[in-house]
Amino acid sequence: MVSLALSVLKYCRLNLKCLLQIIYSSVKLRIDKSALHRDLELSSPRGSLTKGLHRTMEDYVEDELFLLYALYGKSGKMPVKDERGDLDVSKVVKPVQATLSSLKMLDVGKWPIFSLCSEAELQLVRQACVFGSASNELLYTTVNDEIFVLGTNCCGCLGLGDVQSTIEPRRLDSLSGKKIACLSYGSGPHIVLATTEGEVFTWGHNAYSQLGNGTTNAGLVPYHISTNLSNKQVIEVACGSYHSLVLTSDGEVFAWGYNNSGQVGSGSTANQPIPRRVTGCLQSKVVVNIACGQMCSMAVVNTGEVFVWGYNGNGQLGLGSSGNQPTPCRVAALQGIRVQRVACGYAHTLVLTDEGQVYAWGANSYGQLGTGNKSNQSYPTPVVVEKDRIIEIAACHSAHTSAAKTQGGHVYMWGQCRGQSVTLPHLTHFSSTDDVFACFATPAVTWRLLSVEPDDHLTVAESLKREFDNPNTADLKFLVDGKYIYVHKVLLKIRCEHFRSSLEDNEDDIVEMSEFSYPVYRAFLEYLYTDSISLSPEEAVGLLDLATFYRENRLKKLCQQTIKQGICEENAIALLSAAVKYEAQDLEEFCFRFCINHLTVVTQTSGFAEMDHDLLKNFISKASRVGAFKN
Repeated sequence: MVSLALSVLKYCRLNLKCLLQIIYSSVKLRIDKSALHRDLELSSPRGSLTKGLHRTMEDYVEDELFLLYALYGKSGKMPVKDERGDLDVSKVVKPVQATLSSLKMLDVGKWPIFSLCSEAELQLVRQACVFGSASNELLYTTVNDEIFVLGTNCCGCLGLGDVQSTIEPRRLDSLSGKKIACLSYGSGPHIVLATTEGEVFTWGHNAYSQLGNGTTNAGLVPYHISTNLSNKQVIEVACGSYHSLVLTSDGEVFAWGYNNSGQVGSGSTANQPIPRRVTGCLQSKVVVNIACGQMCSMAVVNTGEVFVWGYNGNGQLGLGSSGNQPTPCRVAALQGIRVQRVACGYAHTLVLTDEGQVYAWGANSYGQLGTGNKSNQSYPTPVVVEKDRIIEIAACHSAHTSAAKTQGGHVYMWGQCRGQSVTLPHLTHFSSTDDVFACFATPAVTWRLLSVEPDDHLTVAESLKREFDNPNTADLKFLVDGKYIYVHKVLLKIRCEHFRSSLEDNEDDIVEMSEFSYPVYRAFLEYLYTDSISLSPEEAVGLLDLATFYRENRLKKLCQQTIKQGICEENAIALLSAAVKYEAQDLEEFCFRFCINHLTVVTQTSGFAEMDHDLLKNFISKASRVGAFKN
């Protein structure tokens, strides 16, 4: 019966209630832990919380049922133990049941460690990070800017001043009142945290000086790192297994910690006990994004180039070799490609380009490169995810899992998946890449600091968003294409110089608008309330015209970003023409590079055939100068 139950669990994914009945009818046998892992090819998401106890088959199946609940949302009850320790399918753990509903609202419910928090505690969560070798450590912030921690407290990584484990949230008093901007963690684990004020605090494992405090003593409480950073504002942090990186607001990178493979970028292999600026090729560059693999480091600069250094045994630096790199080196194979973001797994690398494409390289034993095989790659290799544009990539130095989210909201994963290998991007039913790591990665950690938006309190900005186009509170309406748009004079005058002058002595409550279409003008007015736009790329061209006319430079930039996201071979020439017309130089350069990169297809479109004579002449001249017509 045990074998039957395991087979059902592994292959059939039956209704939870039926599955529980099958397991309950099984004899109460105890199974060797390693054998169970081998049979299931799954690891317990909560095994660490029962450390030191002999776990039965029912214990492990209970964990997997918890995972199934999170993954598939089937109806069924969580199994619990009766007085004799046997599996009791007639009862439900009420705190867990209440917790699940609350967590679902907070988008953190797929991490089992949150079931240790009460419903009241969960309602206060605003940021969260799950970390540790078995995803058994938790840090979260509340609406009151208090920081709480719970877990096994390995190496003092909870920052409480001791190494005692706790299954109840304890407040981290030394950081109360501090607002967290970003956070990362290592394998020890050690923690590197940056506040919204740009300060850096570290604590936890420190055998390799990864805390940057000049010692190798474990940090039991948060320590403010100021050496070489006293006049700097840190805006991003990243941790490898035992080294740390931070990025400052002026585009500089500082590193410290374990350096056996050059991952600190100092040119040597000596450990770095305090923050040291990474120079060399980055000396005069402005860095906009950083990431760490297990023992390597990455930086993206504002020109879209990628610089790498550190361990390269699996080709994770993308340099075409397997030799370590002790100082930053540009990834030459990405010449002509503008990278926006980089993400590192344990020994593989992902980058996202400004055209929404993903490239991967490095270790591939679990298919984490998404190339359809398990062969390592030392050069950047494109990852094909349907035809949709990618807007987010995700990886974590402690896992061999990769994830991506498309512009259409689809989430894909590939790589290690609960003991299995997924070699091509697989479409999930998730709406967030965070869920991929909660349910599929080993360990099930968070790849970034989770942010949870409250749904019971409206900020000033959120209140203003709700009042847009509200006839009940508006004192002005625009008539566009026969339709009314309801607005508030005072807000328009505060937000837009054009309205500040045009509405100054205007007491009319209706203004007719014929220069722009209804979708474009409505989007413009909504932008004044929300600071964002939601338009198709084609309609964004019309809004770009409006932004140019009203001299709204920030809106102009948003329009250009929207247009970039929707560019394709068919509309590239039309968008290039619009960029030239409205003097959007950044967009013009982007559209030109896209046309050059897809020249064969673009030149066969109707848009190219109908191209304005002067624009065609300039296009051919510029393309010739960049060598587009060379064989």
